[in-house]
Amino acid sequence: MSVKMTVDKLGDVLKAVSSLMERDVLVGVPDSSPGRKDDAPIGNAAIGYIMENGSPANNIPARPHLVPGVASVQDEIAERLRKGSIAALDGSTSGAEAALNAAGMIGQKAVRAKITDGPFMALSDATLRARARRGRKGAAKELESRAAGNQPDNANAKPLVDTGQYRQSITYVIRKK
Repeated sequence: MSVKMTVDKLGDVLKAVSSLMERDVLVGVPDSSPGRKDDAPIGNAAIGYIMENGSPANNIPARPHLVPGVASVQDEIAERLRKGSIAALDGSTSGAEAALNAAGMIGQKAVRAKITDGPFMALSDATLRARARRGRKGAAKELESRAAGNQPDNANAKPLVDTGQYRQSITYVIRKK
């Protein structure tokens, strides 16, 4: 006579599924993140909002990067979350948690890549001159290129990258809904 053993994993499954369903993964710059290391009058979260949406009052065009960055990896994120759901159905809270972290990391990398690669509207001459005064060689090179009659180009002076602090502040958080 054979004896069958049955393991009741219902409690683990419910706990893992609940853990997954009760949490959000957010990509961006938390308002509570550390401040900037320069003398900027506003923090990275405000800078990100202005860059994403623009500021007509300050003659700053919108340079969307957060939403398009995450949207560009939507399928990859969905696949990670699908794997997390499978792990949760197997009762693995750690597998579900790992999927949330993987999804956040994918989004973070995509937004940082979008900031670096664009494409974005080129910087104004005034912005390039201000950067050149602060010693940014790419800005000076871009101004020389424009003075020679070339079209504006983001290769030398990236619109969303000056010191790199904003790009580095892009992160993800997992929080309860």
